[in-house]
Parts: sequence; C-alpha cells; structure tokens
Amino acid sequence: MRRAAVSSAATAAGIILLLSLKPHQAAGPTAVISSDGSDAPGAAAGPSDAASPSAGATGSTGGRGPSSGATGPGGTGPSSAATVAGGTRKVIGNAANTRYGLVQVEVTLSGSRITTVDVIKYPTEDRRDREINSSALPLLNQEAIAAQSAGIDVVSGATFTSQGYIRSLQSALDRAGR
Repeated sequence: MRRAAVSSAATAAGIILLLSLKPHQAAGPTAVISSDGSDAPGAAAGPSDAASPSAGATGSTGGRGPSSGATGPGGTGPSSAATVAGGTRKVIGNAANTRYGLVQVEVTLSGSRITTVDVIKYPTEDRRDREINSSALPLLNQEAIAAQSAGIDVVSGATFTSQGYIRSLQSALDRAGR
C-alpha cells in the first residue's frame, strides 16, 4: 500500500513538471533580404545583429543577425533564389522548426560551388541559446563549405540546431538544383 502511494505521488509530480515546461515559440515578422541587400517588397524588417555567428569564421557578409518570426503556413518561410553579378547566386532554404526555434540558412553559390553559408534565423530566446549557437553555427558553416553538401555531422551540444541547419541547407541546395 505504501509503494502505491509513493508511486502515485511520484507520477503526479512528474506530470506537473512536464506540464510546467514551456516550449520556445517564434513570433513576429520575418525579414526577407533580396540579392541587392534591400528588404524585399512587403516584408517587415526583423531585428538585426552585426555580430551574427555566421559572420567572420566563414568569410560571410554578416550584418544580418537572427530573426525569430513566424514564416508562413507550415513554418517553411519564404524561398528565394537570386542571381548576383558574375554567376554568383544566393538561395534561401526553408526555415526548419526545431525544439528550440527556427533555423534558416542562405547559401551563396558560385556556379555549383558553395562559397558561403549565412544563418539568417536561429534560436536566440535565452542566454543559453545564444551561447550554444555562437560556437556551433560557425562550425556548421565551415563544415558545409568544406563538404560542399548538407552531408555534415551535427555539433555536439547543439544537436537540434544542427539538425535544423542541415534540413534548411539541404532545402536551399535542392532549390538551387544541386
């Protein structure tokens, strides 16, 4: 009888703890940047951060930081493929929904070669998200450029972000015909 009471109390406590968890939710508008660097018509500007984790280590242009925002039906976000001078083109992948928020990348291709990968959306809701992503995203960018594909390993400690990154990268490469 005593075991049943302890078991019931432990089950109730577990249920209460599970119900008290609040998942990350993305809210707000999303910025779509066209190939000339200006906001696309009809798109609302999101927050920007010049110290984006995608800047620096991979030689990307940076300047566009994370934006957390609802994208479209199904959370796939806008798609874009723009050709820039010299046969270079930029392709935006689908926003991948992860346990901690959306992850979306923009791939710059020269011919069929990946030259840069910019992470335009990633989880930033709390300090831990920013800490993890500031170290994981540059590694993912380097790996994607080195592999020239989405066939890269996840970063330990950033599994969900890595999986979202890979899904978004693969959708951009599919859109680019690679």
